[in-house]
Amino acid sequence: MTLTTIDPTSALVVIDLQKGIVSAHSDPAVTAAVKQAANLAAEFRRHGLPVVLVNVTGRAPGRTEAGRSGSGAALPAGWADLIDELDVQPSDHLITKRRRSAFHDTGLDTLLRDLGVTQIVLAGISTSSGVESTARSASDHGYHVVLATDAMTDPDAEAHRHSIARVFPKLGETATTAEVVEKAGATR
Repeated sequence: MTLTTIDPTSALVVIDLQKGIVSAHSDPAVTAAVKQAANLAAEFRRHGLPVVLVNVTGRAPGRTEAGRSGSGAALPAGWADLIDELDVQPSDHLITKRRRSAFHDTGLDTLLRDLGVTQIVLAGISTSSGVESTARSASDHGYHVVLATDAMTDPDAEAHRHSIARVFPKLGETATTAEVVEKAGATR
C-alpha cells in the first residue's frame, strides 16, 4: 500500500545503522540507504518529530545462536556505535536492543506511547531481519507503519526484495524518502 499520510504524531525509527554492521557492507545499496535514512532523520528533526535511533548489542541466548558465525565472541569496541552520518542530536531517543525487533524487551513501546506517537516510519538494516521484525511488532502494537524502502537495505538482495514486495504491504504503507518528506511537510 502506498503512503496516504504522515500522522501529526509520527516518529522515525532507524534500525541498526551502527558502525559494526554498516562497515561490514560496503556496497552501493548500503551507502544509498544510509544517505536516505540520514535525510529522514534531518527532516523529522526539522519538523519537531521524534527520531529514535536503535542499535543492537546481542542476540537471543541459547539454541537460537546455533549456526551463526561469531555468535559467542565479544563485540569489538565501537561495534554498536551509531554511524556518524546519522548526526545524533541531544533530542534523539536511543534504544539498544538484543533481539531482532526493536520492541522486544527495550521500552520502545513505552517511549512511543509516552510521546503520543501513532505512526512510525522505519528505515535501516537489515530489511529482512531487524527492520521486518520491528515492523511486525509495530503493527502488532497498533502503530500505523510506514516503510521507507529506499532508506533500508539487506545483505541479501533477494530477501530485501521479498520483504518489500511480499511482507511490507501486509504490515503498513511503503514509500520513498522523498514521499515521506513531502507528506511530512504537507502536514506541518
